[in-house]
Amino acid sequence: MRHVIALDVGGTGMKAALVGDDGALLHRARRATGRERGPDAVVAAILDFAAELRAYGVEHYGEAAAAAGIAVPGIVDERRGVAAYAANLGWRDVPLRALLAERLGVPVALGHDVRTGGLAEGRIGAGRGTDRFLFVPLGTGIAGAIGLDGRVEAGAHGFAGEIGHIVVRPGGAPCPCGQHGCLERYASASAVSEAWAAACGDAEADAADCAKAVASGDPNAVRVWQEAVDALADGLVTALTLLDPRTLIIGGGLAEAGEVLFQPLRDAVRRRVTFQRLPAVVPAALGDTAGCLGAGLLARDLLTTSTSTTPEVST
Repeated sequence: MRHVIALDVGGTGMKAALVGDDGALLHRARRATGRERGPDAVVAAILDFAAELRAYGVEHYGEAAAAAGIAVPGIVDERRGVAAYAANLGWRDVPLRALLAERLGVPVALGHDVRTGGLAEGRIGAGRGTDRFLFVPLGTGIAGAIGLDGRVEAGAHGFAGEIGHIVVRPGGAPCPCGQHGCLERYASASAVSEAWAAACGDAEADAADCAKAVASGDPNAVRVWQEAVDALADGLVTALTLLDPRTLIIGGGLAEAGEVLFQPLRDAVRRRVTFQRLPAVVPAALGDTAGCLGAGLLARDLLTTSTSTTPEVST
C-alpha cells in the first residue's frame, strides 16, 4: 500500500503519521524531541524516528514510504530544505531535507510548522473550499499562514505571515524581535496569561483561567480579555486590509475559549472595518494535529503533478 511519512516537530515533542494514498491515517506515533540533549541530538532523534516509521511501513504495508514531509518551528528555507534557525531547538542552518532524504532514500518536503498547519486547515480543515484564507494560531506567540488557492505563501525570504510582529501599540511593550508594541505581546496566550496573573494576583493563573473568569463575569478578567481582543482585532484588520482573505481561521490555545473569544473578536473586527469586506472569522478545526496532517500533504504533493489532485486526509 503506497503511503508517505508525516512528521511534525515541536519544541518538546514530535507527532508522526503514515498517510495512505486515499488520505487515511494508517499509523500514528509520538516521541520526545529531546532538546535537553542539544541540537545534534534532536536531529538524530528525528532521523531515527523517521527510520522507525519507514520500517513500520515495510513491515505492515509491504513497502517503504514513497515520500516524507516534515514541519519544523523557527525560520525555514523551504526552497533549499534548510531549517535556518529555531531558538527552542538550538538549530542554525540544518540541511534537514537532505539529511532525511539520505536516511530514507525518498523525496522529502520541509515546511514551517505554522504554514504547514495552515495548509492542512486550508485544504481539509476550517478553510476547506476557501480560495483565500489567513490562519492565525494564538499560542505562546502569534504567527500566520496566508492561504492562496490550495497552497500557503512563504514569501521571498520565508517570513510571510508573521502577523505577531505587526506593531499594534506603538511605543508599547518590548518584543524579543527588537520592536515595541508587537501584537503577540498583547494577544498571545502567553501575554493574556501574564496580564491575568498580574491582575488577579495569582502567579500560576493562565489564559484558560482568565477565559473562565470572563465567562463568570469577573470585571477584571473582562478588562484583561477585552484589551487582548482589541489588540488582536487591530492586527487582524491590518492583515485583512493587505490580504483581503475570505476567511480568518483562528487557532491555538486561546481559541479553545470558544465563543468567549469569538463573539467579542467578531464584534471588534466588525467595528474596525470601513471599506474592507468582512471575512468569516472561524475557529480552526484540526487542533494540534494540523502540523502533522499538513506534513502529510506536503509529502503527497511531491508525488502528484498538481495540488488540485491531492486526495483528502481523513481525521
